[in-house]
Amino acid sequence: MPSQAFAPPAFADVLAAAARIAPHAHATPVLRMRSLDALAGCALHFKAEHLQRGGAFKFRGACNAVWSLDPEQAAPGVVTHSSGNHGAALALAAATRGIACHVVVPENAVAAKLAAITAYGATLHRCEANLAAREAACAAVGQRTGATLVHPYADARVIAGQGTAALELLNAGIGLDALVVPVGGGGLGAGTAIAIAGVSPSTRLFLAEPAGAADTAASLARGARVTDIVPETVCDGLRATLGAPNFDILRAAGAEAITVDDAGTLAAMRLLWQRGKQLVEPSSATALAAVLQQRERFAGLRVGIVISGGNVDPHALYEAGALHGARA
Repeated sequence: MPSQAFAPPAFADVLAAAARIAPHAHATPVLRMRSLDALAGCALHFKAEHLQRGGAFKFRGACNAVWSLDPEQAAPGVVTHSSGNHGAALALAAATRGIACHVVVPENAVAAKLAAITAYGATLHRCEANLAAREAACAAVGQRTGATLVHPYADARVIAGQGTAALELLNAGIGLDALVVPVGGGGLGAGTAIAIAGVSPSTRLFLAEPAGAADTAASLARGARVTDIVPETVCDGLRATLGAPNFDILRAAGAEAITVDDAGTLAAMRLLWQRGKQLVEPSSATALAAVLQQRERFAGLRVGIVISGGNVDPHALYEAGALHGARA
């Protein structure tokens, strides 16, 4: 299974990724919701990556990885493991190049996200819902097919691609004091850290993380990766353990994690729907929840928030209580 040895991406790699994906990815809008400004006590600028192709920022990194391959590498296709959004993004990116895509998915993956993966033409391979099983199955598929591994977050090409969302936001002329992004495996966070260093070093980076999957907060507090936390959160896109290279980049950047409970996240998701008419997945809403939870810290600031994705099953969320009381 061919894969790329990890070398930390630089700002030049984010710029190169922006040029590489430009023919394929959307330059998503920056949304303002002034009623939410009033609730948060600061000026919020939402980078609408739920309107990205594939419904999430993940397309940026996947597209950069796929189009970075030389023809010989690309010919057998690509393989990854994913709970949903990265798998769909890689399938779509592979389709733009006309190559095969294999996605290893855990048993507990969201049905709507699996449907998106297959709709984009990928082949699904199911496994147990743990990281070891995912990696083992992914390696087996790669060895059998010769497909190139595109890791969901611990891949320099993916990290550089994810950084293009922050690059666009930082180049919008807002002058952000802070930028808040959700964190799971850390691809978006690491890419954002690199973009901030290259464009706006004075902007502070905050990572919003579910309290039930707070390995990033624990890792940054300890100064070493914490990998033994069993995630328990409605935010299915943020259950991954922080990647080793992602940790190194985030620690060096001085990023700070803010943990939020699921109730706060679902409340923030309802607000985005009620006030902004934006239906986003719970993983996306963690960033707004973090700002609302710590109003004093962000008071009066210009705050960027990356809405990471919108691939949500409304019926499942209703059953979970996410949309109950929306008319209140």
